[in-house]
Amino acid sequence: MTTPLDSDVDRALDHLVRTRQQQWRIPGLSVGLTRDGAPIWSRHVGSARLGSAGSAASTPGTDATMFMIGSVTKTFTAALVMALRDDGLVDLDAPVGEYVPVSAHGRLTLRRLLSHSSGLQREPAGELWQTLQAPDVEGLLRDLPAAEQVLPPAFAFHYSNLAYALLGQVVERVSARPWAEVLRDRLLDPLGLTRTGLQPEGDHAVGYAIHPYTRVATQEPVFDSGVTAPLGGLWSCVADLLRYADFIAEPDAAVLAASTVEEMCRPIVMTDLASWRGAYGLGFGMERRGDRVYVGHGGAMPGFLTGLMVSRPDRLGAVVSANSSTTAECVDLAAELLTTVLDAMPTAPTPWAPEAPQDALAELAGLWWTEGSPLELFVEQGRLSAMLGERGMTSVTRFVAEGPDRYRAVEGRERGELFLVERTPEGTVSRATFATYAVTREPTAFHDLGGSA
Repeated sequence: MTTPLDSDVDRALDHLVRTRQQQWRIPGLSVGLTRDGAPIWSRHVGSARLGSAGSAASTPGTDATMFMIGSVTKTFTAALVMALRDDGLVDLDAPVGEYVPVSAHGRLTLRRLLSHSSGLQREPAGELWQTLQAPDVEGLLRDLPAAEQVLPPAFAFHYSNLAYALLGQVVERVSARPWAEVLRDRLLDPLGLTRTGLQPEGDHAVGYAIHPYTRVATQEPVFDSGVTAPLGGLWSCVADLLRYADFIAEPDAAVLAASTVEEMCRPIVMTDLASWRGAYGLGFGMERRGDRVYVGHGGAMPGFLTGLMVSRPDRLGAVVSANSSTTAECVDLAAELLTTVLDAMPTAPTPWAPEAPQDALAELAGLWWTEGSPLELFVEQGRLSAMLGERGMTSVTRFVAEGPDRYRAVEGRERGELFLVERTPEGTVSRATFATYAVTREPTAFHDLGGSA
């Protein structure tokens, strides 16, 4: 059940949003929060569409008002690529040239393109953001040789819109259908995102540029993204993006496996080498705030800025959309909203319950030793788990059984490695190995395990 916001939290959120709209000097700001699969709060400050005089008018935003969401679109494109991977149709470590007939940069892998670690230049060749004329497919591929490899692959994070334009082509070529059709069938319709698409329908915001000194608002042109749509061409609204945030927090297996979404939200490359607070995975960015890590994405298009952030362990998501080209830090505000709620109303721990008896696991439970450090084996949620104390630090590993006396680490230390139980001829547990290291009931030196001096 979703817990209603405390009145003090409501006032704090309202003050924060109103303050940011005024500080940023933007026409309109629309925000929303969702928790445990249901929207819990939204606020719309200012105007989604200004009157003819350029002053605040009587058209505020609503939860259904559509905004351009810019590069938040990349998370949808990444999800489509991952769905094709799960279907066995693409390999993330295969070169893009296996799927798209490119005359340059064909050796770059899908994984590198997804994680902005390909080293490919930021934009498609040409002057896309000056002309606002997107190339067609032929033009995109024809001009690809003019695009530079500005960094070696896997060298550093380097944001690339061009990479996601190519990933959109992967989706189209492998699916033999337009990207927008695949998106509708695989993500938008199953998730109930009825007001998300390439064109605004009905109530929609108008994007503006605000002069920094005269404070006059100028309407920005609507950008027809064409073949570049997979990198940033979607429109959406607060209500739809909150549903999407729910999916990120708790995936629907009929749309995308929970393990796949988790994989997308794991860091591959650091985006902030100074403090290590930011990283990027397979289509999603990560930001550390204290002991919490939020995942999401920002977006920018002429006249629009958007931020989507989710605290997955707390099943809490925030959406921020502004109809201005500059000054609004929507990703930062989305993170502030999450932090404000979690500081005041932290997620309640799951109630503990005793485990059902399991003789095979009970036989293993207790204190063991490995590499001179204590290793505690215990049962948790029906599975074998381990806690290793080492140099004042602890880490929990969880296993799944693969057969008698054979357990695979699926979370934590040495993930993917085997824990193998050894027995005496009489069937008594004698010792074990974890990632080939000896695990014994008593502290044992390497010398006593059979190693030579």
